[in-house]
Amino acid sequence: MRWLIFLALMCRLPVTSAGDQTIHFTQHSDSLEIQLNDQTVARYLFKDAGIGRPCFVDVKTASGLQVTRNHPPDRATDLMDHENIHSGLWLSFGDLSGHDYWRLKAKTEHVRFLTEPRTENGVGTFSVLNRYLTTDGKSTVCEEVCEYKLRVSEQGYMIEINSKFTPGPSGLVFGDQEEMGLGLRVASSIAVDSKKGGRIIDSAGRINGSEVWGKTADWCDYSGLIHGRWAGVTVMSSRENFHPSWSHARDYGFIAINPFGRNAFTKEAVSRVEVKPGSTLKLRYAAFIHETEEESGYQPQSAWKLFEP
Repeated sequence: MRWLIFLALMCRLPVTSAGDQTIHFTQHSDSLEIQLNDQTVARYLFKDAGIGRPCFVDVKTASGLQVTRNHPPDRATDLMDHENIHSGLWLSFGDLSGHDYWRLKAKTEHVRFLTEPRTENGVGTFSVLNRYLTTDGKSTVCEEVCEYKLRVSEQGYMIEINSKFTPGPSGLVFGDQEEMGLGLRVASSIAVDSKKGGRIIDSAGRINGSEVWGKTADWCDYSGLIHGRWAGVTVMSSRENFHPSWSHARDYGFIAINPFGRNAFTKEAVSRVEVKPGSTLKLRYAAFIHETEEESGYQPQSAWKLFEP
């Protein structure tokens, strides 16, 4: 039965441009509101005292179904674990030259927009400069130039993330932890542990945390029923990255895709990814936010082909 489900998901249907959906941006002092037509589908939050790093919060499908956990979490409906750490959709690292940005012990500072948000030929783009500060906040460990691209398709929309890290004079070392890379906390109702039909599946057909955790994959999808519709998020790691990403997948509603955790995931030698002064390290990820009438109506492999043609 499991492989029948997987084969159905792998059968590629065309993902075409949804010409009736237009991306709009509204900028505020602390965030960027992202809209499809008149529907707000996410906020790019770049200044928040509680979180201390940029992230996408309250991410919704094109029709308004929320697929990430509420920010802040709602005590009536959400588990309250990792309250600020699991903020929605984010890129962060538990060990950059010994500093912990994932658990918010050190701050990732939004410096400015390098290119202002705009939409051209149906594609929304903006780019930012971020500064990773030392734990005491007194100096800079590295700078990140991050370019975002948003594209609409028939079954949803994609947020593409292209980041380039430039070290300071002392260089930069990415450590070996589970908590590194692109993170996602899904809506509580579609977490596998909620027992409401939510599920995790990766590009190799593995199902849920017990099978997906610690395995490398091109993509990993976390989805379930929301108000009778099948909805969720497919996170993807580009083959252009220096190493395939392991999946840190948990049934309580969390996943991170992470190329830095060789020892954390396999118990092999501890990895140490060094970026020398004058060099850079690039990472490319994407998240596809989707909604269909039924589970069989969405094919994660089609989203992957949109990301990596």
